[in-house]
Amino acid sequence: MALTKVSTAVVDMSGNTGALEIAKGTTAERDAIISPTLGLLRSNTTDNTMEVYTNNSGTPGWQVLAEGGNAIAPPLTVDYLVAAGGGGGAGGHFNGNGTGGGGAGGYITTTSHGGTETAQTLVVGTQYNITVGDRGDGGLQSYSASNSNRGLNGLDSVFTGTSTITADGGGGGGAPSISYQVGTSGGSGGGGAPSSNSGGNGTSGQGFSGGSGSSGSYYRGGGGGGAGGSGNSGSASGNGGIGKTNSITVASGTGPFYAGGGGGGVYSVSYPGGTGGSSVGGQGGASNGNTTATDGATNTGSGGGGARGINGRNGGNGGTGVVILRYPNDYTIAKTGTLTSSTAIVGTDNVTTFLTGSGTITFSLV
Repeated sequence: MALTKVSTAVVDMSGNTGALEIAKGTTAERDAIISPTLGLLRSNTTDNTMEVYTNNSGTPGWQVLAEGGNAIAPPLTVDYLVAAGGGGGAGGHFNGNGTGGGGAGGYITTTSHGGTETAQTLVVGTQYNITVGDRGDGGLQSYSASNSNRGLNGLDSVFTGTSTITADGGGGGGAPSISYQVGTSGGSGGGGAPSSNSGGNGTSGQGFSGGSGSSGSYYRGGGGGGAGGSGNSGSASGNGGIGKTNSITVASGTGPFYAGGGGGGVYSVSYPGGTGGSSVGGQGGASNGNTTATDGATNTGSGGGGARGINGRNGGNGGTGVVILRYPNDYTIAKTGTLTSSTAIVGTDNVTTFLTGSGTITFSLV
């Protein structure tokens, strides 16, 4: 119904009781308004907020009013880091060769934290999906070469906002057997087993390939690929590929490393196993010093170390994945499903780190 315009103070709606009731309806009903004009005010019954149609961000649109004040809430702009579960290093068999290190899980982040993706502008009251990828288990030791020696791939991590961001699980390390020596492809590829077997491929934009196994007398597996570089060949060092730093959880500085490749395991007692990439990938096992393979760091998406050859051992497990969101601290997150998380205040932002599980999240004003 159209109303006649009136001058200031012509209409007196003061009183000690009652209230002014304004237009209200769902988000769908709001979006059905044809050519809304600047200054329209309404109550959104879908997400229980007050909205005004404004041009304060440079583009006309509906904005949420901050609770209890005159200010308009800032846009819900979300930066993210999505890292998949790292691949497991391969397990050794007794009196066999060294083994390949696990590849790091795929690594995806926004441009403000060193990546290539654009931050997403989300909507209050809308459900968004998150899955944190689990680790790939290290291969098992055995007395005979078999598929069980191969490291398993990590699982994908997913964040579905305005678009779906999927980081691919890291590739498992290659094992010392005829059928399973090549590293598996993934977010970053697993390292290959001796002799001269190739590493798996990485996913473009997420990680790098694993290194090849050695054909020399020490029989060392290749390092798994990392987010920042390929795994080293066993004939060089067998080290895992480097990871990448990310500043999403810190107020200033470079932040911690994520997604380093696992080091390759070695047969010879005269040579060490490969080191894990950027100190977050697993260490490769070595016969020298009776060293066992280690796991990739938890919630970094790093690869596990490959097992040593003599008196074979299990390969190192990959590190679990992680999904991290950074957004203005005017907002808070509610979650469903099996998601576990922690939230910290960093400057004027909230940083929520999702550690395990899957489910949905919903933003609301504080």
